[in-house]
Amino acid sequence: MALSGETAFITSLRAIAAHPAARGLTDDCAVLEFGGEALVLTHDMLVEGVHFLPDQDPADVAWKLVATNISDLASKGAEPVGVLLGYVLGKDDARLLEGLSEALNAYNVPLLGGDTVGGSGPQAMGLTAIGRATHRPVPSRSGAKAGNALWITGAVGAAMIGLEALRAGTGDSSAYRRPQARLSEGIALAPQVTAMMDVSDGLLLDAMRMADASGITFAIDSTAVPIAAPEVRRNEALRWGDDYELLFTLPSGTAPAVPATRIGQALARQNGPLLLDGKRLEAGDSPGFLHR
Repeated sequence: MALSGETAFITSLRAIAAHPAARGLTDDCAVLEFGGEALVLTHDMLVEGVHFLPDQDPADVAWKLVATNISDLASKGAEPVGVLLGYVLGKDDARLLEGLSEALNAYNVPLLGGDTVGGSGPQAMGLTAIGRATHRPVPSRSGAKAGNALWITGAVGAAMIGLEALRAGTGDSSAYRRPQARLSEGIALAPQVTAMMDVSDGLLLDAMRMADASGITFAIDSTAVPIAAPEVRRNEALRWGDDYELLFTLPSGTAPAVPATRIGQALARQNGPLLLDGKRLEAGDSPGFLHR
């Protein structure tokens, strides 16, 4: 059987990932009940030319690898316990180790092990992050209910502008090079939210994923979304990934425990997962980043 693209592959994987901890592969993390606690497990990869530039500082790449995985833990309100590194040896391994150490110290998480291999072709690396749930039930993507308000912890589009600055060699590129996981915010929000995830592949695409997991429709007001880009690029900012803000739902009338912006609400399921300014996305209008 030939599979085309990330979505088709993950759909096929769901038949294999039958354990309850996998959450049907519809969430940011696996949640494993273990000895009276809940372990939260996630794994992300970075590939040269897809997630970072070929000539990018390896220390920044290592930082991003850690931050993206910690962001997944944040979306479950989890406290990091440790990480495992998978790494294909590259051209500046010492510099990568410097960035790895900086990131692990910043998030106060230990390196517990992993694997290294030699190879040729594009640089690639992966990280498995292990966390401990700080609240039960552990937040999921699937808990949003009709009537809930939809919130986001910060602006989108900063990574888009950061990548352009990095390519141009001028301006502030830090949002793309060294994203910040909203760890303390996720822990504070976990007791409140009905659903939560991080925004990694674009606000609209990730909102659609949450809506599909929850069986509802989100109505988003595009002008309410805070953006870190010129206003003329609002539509791009809504679709660009790598911002790692937390997207979450709360019962109507509930104020979030951290600074956040209300950008929409959950409705009973309609014809599709997302209404943007009252309209369904047009056919062919990409809502975010998908691996092909």
